[in-house]
Amino acid sequence: MKKPSYEESLQQVAREDPRYDVEAYEFLREALDFTIKLLSKPTEGPARHVTGGELLEGIRQYALQEFGPMALTVLNRWGVRRCEDIGEMVFNLVEKGILGKTERDKKEDFSGGYDFKQAFREPFLAGGKADLPAPPGRDN
Repeated sequence: MKKPSYEESLQQVAREDPRYDVEAYEFLREALDFTIKLLSKPTEGPARHVTGGELLEGIRQYALQEFGPMALTVLNRWGVRRCEDIGEMVFNLVEKGILGKTERDKKEDFSGGYDFKQAFREPFLAGGKADLPAPPGRDN
């Protein structure tokens, strides 16, 4: 029996937990790669590990960069409404062997990270400051 492709595995995860759209899982993977680059983590090995808090911040910055003022709308459409949803998605991917974890990693690492409305809307309100980093690997 052949091993399912990455895309097939994501489809299966989304079918098994329909709270989150498959696009949310694709975004999560892209945001993880963004976070690894942002933090200048090695591409392989144990030092590559990203904590829950680091991933939450990377997701915040990546969503603002990719979707701008529509970030909250896009995430909500995919079923992602709070940091705990990100933890659920991460651990769904861990259970399928798509992502790895250490013995110290737990879903609770994603609890109470930030308020989504504040993180994704306020930077674009009058007087707000959009905290958009330069994309990793690009010089401005």
